[in-house]
Amino acid sequence: MPSLFEAAATAPAIPITFATKTTWGAIAKELPEQARQFAAANDFTAKPGKCLTLPAPDGQIAQVVFGLEDETAKSRDLFRPGALPGLLPPGVYRFANAPHDLRLATLAFALGSYRFGRYRKAETSDVRLAPPEGVDVGDIARMAEAAALARDLINMPSNDMGPEQLADAAEALAARFGASFSCIIGDDLLKQNFPLIHAVGMASARAPRLIDLHWGDPADPKVTLVGKGVCFDTGGLDLKPSSGMLIMKKDMGGAANVLALAQMVMDAKLKVRLRVLIPAVENAVAGNAFRPLDIFKSRKGPTVEIGNTDAEGRLVLADALALADEEKPDLLIDLGTLTGAARVALGPDLPPFYTHDETLAESVASHAKRENDPLWRMPLWPPYDSWLDSKVADINNAPSGTFAGSITCALFLQRFVTDAKSWLHVDIYGWTPSAKPARPEGGECQAARAIYKVLSERYA
Repeated sequence: MPSLFEAAATAPAIPITFATKTTWGAIAKELPEQARQFAAANDFTAKPGKCLTLPAPDGQIAQVVFGLEDETAKSRDLFRPGALPGLLPPGVYRFANAPHDLRLATLAFALGSYRFGRYRKAETSDVRLAPPEGVDVGDIARMAEAAALARDLINMPSNDMGPEQLADAAEALAARFGASFSCIIGDDLLKQNFPLIHAVGMASARAPRLIDLHWGDPADPKVTLVGKGVCFDTGGLDLKPSSGMLIMKKDMGGAANVLALAQMVMDAKLKVRLRVLIPAVENAVAGNAFRPLDIFKSRKGPTVEIGNTDAEGRLVLADALALADEEKPDLLIDLGTLTGAARVALGPDLPPFYTHDETLAESVASHAKRENDPLWRMPLWPPYDSWLDSKVADINNAPSGTFAGSITCALFLQRFVTDAKSWLHVDIYGWTPSAKPARPEGGECQAARAIYKVLSERYA
């Protein structure tokens, strides 16, 4: 994405003054009489999200006033300033006073500048921001660029974002940062013992593959990221209704966010030995599609009965996690758009995460709040593990019934992680259903920023 920050403006930056209903009166008194009258004529009261452009006597923009919630408000959107890039005329701006959180306001401004313009001209304006004093705009730009990568990949329609194209995106990222890249494709998955990935993807005309990226000093702590890369999910033979397929191009959101996270890690040169694994498949319907009650042996060894072909994400992740686990990484993280149950429980904006590592859990929760990248811990509840039992195999991929779907998915994946020193699983949505400040409708970068800060704290 083009640089948002104006390091050396040729003309004075236009000030943006943040106001609340409580502070507006005092701010208005400091305005020139003409500006006060203009604000009154426009009935401006500093309602959150309202933007007023005040003219100078020569017709230019004198300043901008933007409404925020009061400090005492029970619910404050710290990303509210992310609406500004879509409201302002072209120009260079600066924050004239401090919003509720200066760093998050700067990040929101950057995230709010994103537009997806691959298939039609995006309605963008040349709005730039003078770097606020005391804010690390290099790190802000790093996170915004990575978020744009995740959003672009998810927003791409599946005809242009299949397993091969997802692998191309990973390979381009590897080339940019000098990482090594390899890919296991099609029937070679069977030869190299990835039967579950092959089973899910074998019905598609677009061959399944396992994407593998390595970066960093082998002497550094090993951090492995695994992302679900289901480039389109029909549900398989347990076919989704048409309404359920409408945004299934986003089912590779875990992979997109893992690549965004990897980009941040490599760009920041964190002291880790990074590995990225992405099982990239299309869950299609054909005569050779895997079926309910089929049984496959997993890479880890346990046999898996197929209770539902629409619970395919956990299958491809299982083989990838098993491979990652063989190296006994210091930290193993997987992200996937896995269960509707997580959305029923927590909605689209608040992904659940799972871990047995109390220190890691505390760090994830803390950074999620600090970065306004919401996450909520849920339990790996042992009594529900028996729900995965099968009468004819070692495990069933989808228990009957509708209870605790996100938890049982996490428990399923836990079966394939035995040797990693620490494991984190995040059940993301990867999509913003309706636009909010800094979060346009469509593909979304979820959990990646919070986890990047966790890793930065540990391995800077």
